[in-house]
Amino acid sequence: MTSTTEKIISSKRVYEGKIINLRVDTISFSGGSTVTREVVEYAGAVAIVPVNEKGEIILVKQFRHAVGKLLLEIPAGKLEPGEEPLESARRELLEETGYEAADLQRLISFFSTPGFTNEVLHLFLANRLTLKAQDLDDDESIDVVPVPFERAVGLIWKGEICDAKSIAGILAAYYLKNKQVRVY
Repeated sequence: MTSTTEKIISSKRVYEGKIINLRVDTISFSGGSTVTREVVEYAGAVAIVPVNEKGEIILVKQFRHAVGKLLLEIPAGKLEPGEEPLESARRELLEETGYEAADLQRLISFFSTPGFTNEVLHLFLANRLTLKAQDLDDDESIDVVPVPFERAVGLIWKGEICDAKSIAGILAAYYLKNKQVRVY
């Protein structure tokens, strides 16, 4: 494995937005070369695989402007400042689907796209659901779509569930369900 030592020579935030910031870093390597890296700064997010008593995953369908189409996804949202991932998962699950979970278990955490962003996604499995009421933000339009667990896995292979967090979450939950893996 090759390892290089990087040192930040300069860092400049070139954009501050509501959801993301963009900074440009100039990096020097141990061999003497320098490069520029663009880094999208993001607070992090949670995503939840909610499974009801029928063994259905509660998915959400919403239009995603960045890709220009409706996507079928697991519910998710960004961490608020100072918010713990578990509490964010509870909040986002209720807001997007209208469900509360009596059992919320951490699955995995991962970097979404470490080539250009510092975003960390925290995935949770939600069980023992109780339907309350959706509490969408003014700019959200989300349809709740219960899908049998096995069918959701099949929709990944068919390309109908195609975002990384949903693929990772559904497959992690499926593995846990079928292998009885202990989550630490």
